[in-house]
Order: sequence, then C-alpha cells, then structure tokens
Amino acid sequence: MNNIILNYLIKNYLKCFFIVTLTFYCFGIVLNLFEEVEFFKFTNVNFLTPLLLTCIFVPSLVIKLSPFIIFISSIWFMVKIRNNKELLTLKVYGYSNLRIFFILAFVSFFLGWIILFFINPISSSLIKYYEQTKSNHARDIDHLVSFNKNGLWIKETTSNKERIITASKLEDFTISQIEIFEFNKDFKLKRKIFAENADIKSNKWALEKVKIFSYDVGVIEESFLEKYNMDSNYNYNKLINLFNNSDTFSFLEILLSFKSMKNKGYNEEFLRQSMHTMMTLPFYLSMMTALASILTLHTMKNSDNLKFIIIGLILSVIIYYFKDLSLALGKTDRLPLILSIWTPIIALSFFTLIGVIQINEK
Repeated sequence: MNNIILNYLIKNYLKCFFIVTLTFYCFGIVLNLFEEVEFFKFTNVNFLTPLLLTCIFVPSLVIKLSPFIIFISSIWFMVKIRNNKELLTLKVYGYSNLRIFFILAFVSFFLGWIILFFINPISSSLIKYYEQTKSNHARDIDHLVSFNKNGLWIKETTSNKERIITASKLEDFTISQIEIFEFNKDFKLKRKIFAENADIKSNKWALEKVKIFSYDVGVIEESFLEKYNMDSNYNYNKLINLFNNSDTFSFLEILLSFKSMKNKGYNEEFLRQSMHTMMTLPFYLSMMTALASILTLHTMKNSDNLKFIIIGLILSVIIYYFKDLSLALGKTDRLPLILSIWTPIIALSFFTLIGVIQINEK
C-alpha cells in the first residue's frame, strides 16, 4: 500500500509540474515571438525562422523560471489534495504533512539535477545556435567578435580603415600572438602588424615587440618597435562582457572543462559564478516546494486558497529580488562572490525549517 501511495504522490506531482511547465513554455513562445518577428521584419526570411528561433530560445527561459514553476506546481498539487480530502486519507495511512513534504521536496531536488545534467546541455546548445543564427542576420555587421578554439577574432571599422585582428589567447587584460590586418575603405591591404602581446585594459592598446609591414604603391616598408599604441573600439571589459552569457554554457561543460575554458581566456570569476549559480538550482527547487508546503498544509480551510496564492506570489518576487541583491553585493566585492550566490539558499533554509516544523504539528 505504501508503494501505491508513494507512486500516486510522485506521479500526480510530476503531472502538475509538466502541465505548469508546458503552460510557461506556451506563454514564452507567444511573448518572445513578437520580439523575433520585430527583429526579422526587414530581412528576407519566412515566418518559420522567427518561430523556430523562439522555440529554441524559450527552453532556456523556462529553466530560469523553474523555481517559480515548481512553486506553482507544488501549491496546485497540495491545494488539490487538500480540497478533495485526499490529504485526510493520506494521514489515515500514516502520511503526515512532514512526510508528504519530504517526498515532494526530494522529487523537486532530483528534478533540479536532471535539469542540470540532461536538459541544460541541450538548452545551452540551442542558445548557441540561436545566437549564431541571429548574428548571421544582424543588420549591423561592421563590428564582429568571435572567440573559438583558434583564439580571438575581431573585425572592426574605424573612421578611415577596416581592421581584422587575431590573437591566440586572452587573459588578465592581455592578448598574445597578435596579427592585425588593416585595409582602406576599398579593402586594399595597407598594413600588417605583428606583436607578441598587448595590454588592452583600455581602448588604447599597448602593443609590445611589434613588427609592422606597410604597403604603399607596391613598396613594402618594414619596421620594428618595442612598443606601439593603437586605438580600438574594444577593451578587455567589453570583450569579456560579449562572452559572459552563461546560457551558452552548460553545467557539465563548465564542470568538466573549467581549466581549459580558463586557459582559452574566459574570465575565471564568471565561470565560478555560472557554475555555483547553476548548482543552486536543485536547492532552490526544494526550498520553493517547502514554501508551498508551509502555505498550504498548515490549514484545511478551502477559503484560504486565494490568500495563499497571493502571499506566495509576493514571496516569489521578494526571493527573486533578494537573490539579485545578494549577487550584486558579490559582484561589487561587498560579499565574497560564492557566498553571495549561496546566501539566499541559506536564508531560505532557516526560514523554511521553522515553517516545516510548524506544519508537522498540524
């Protein structure tokens, strides 16, 4: 009998979760589709392209909203079993409020790891394809930046020249093994610049050990300089921010390739922040289930449903902004970054622990 009841609880809870997830996915498609249509309205693509890109983008959005999806699913499920008197039946068979909570919290926790290990790699790959496709259709392509296994590639336009820059490595405000090709407005090669490294902390790059080949009316002039300053549209922070999109990296990718990604030039702080933020997901899901249990299982009155939903939504908003505030404190060095990521979880744990003890006494 216990296995039957356990299977019933898990099955119906997951059913509520998938229905709410599908609802969020459909709303996400409707809302994001307008943005994609607006983006492609002056391009020569059919309607299927923005629709496809919308379907590709929304899974990543749903993962971000999964704590609130779990919260709504938990409230829906527990209000349903309470209103149709199934909760009383469960108590007759020895299922206390605390036992029901632990079952649902464990399922939520397990769902979080499934999302990280199986769904997140798929969604991150879809986001990479999404961004690549949109960049191919972008109307402003005077400035392009790519960072791949071959290193850093930059195409930029200045007031009187076109420039293509390649570098093998980006780390600590410095790029190494630089090759720069400068063209005039007619795309005729004017100069080649080779440098061992360059400080790109500001938009005035400081190149070191520089070799310059100038092309003028068929004559090649060669010069060597220990230092050479060059103005660019990019600096270190701007380049780093272009690639600080955690949606394009999966949890597994960061976990297994942390050192190699760091060696390629990805910011170590950004990688740690992304990894720990993703690791908090299973804990957030179980904490949101705990909040839903506290709101719904401490009373048997059906008339309180609307009040619980409103309180729950207010708490969700507070948690969302508290999470952002804590992360902001970490980014501004008011708190250690890792601690700022886990502080909301720790605070929620203390709050829900007290509430769960109270519902167990009902």
